[in-house]
Amino acid sequence: MLEALVCPLTHAVLHYDAEAQELISKPAHLAFPIRGGIPILLEDEARRLDG
Repeated sequence: MLEALVCPLTHAVLHYDAEAQELISKPAHLAFPIRGGIPILLEDEARRLDG
C-alpha cells in the first residue's frame, strides 16, 4: 500500500520510517506522521526535517 502514497506537495515517493512511525518526503524536507495506522498527509501536521 505504501507504494501508492506520494508526498501531497511534491508528488515524490515517501519513505517509511518504522521506528518513528512517519512517512518521509526528502524533496519537501517533511515527515508526515502515522497515527493508528493511518498516514496523515497534511502539511500542517508534518514535522520539518533539518537539512
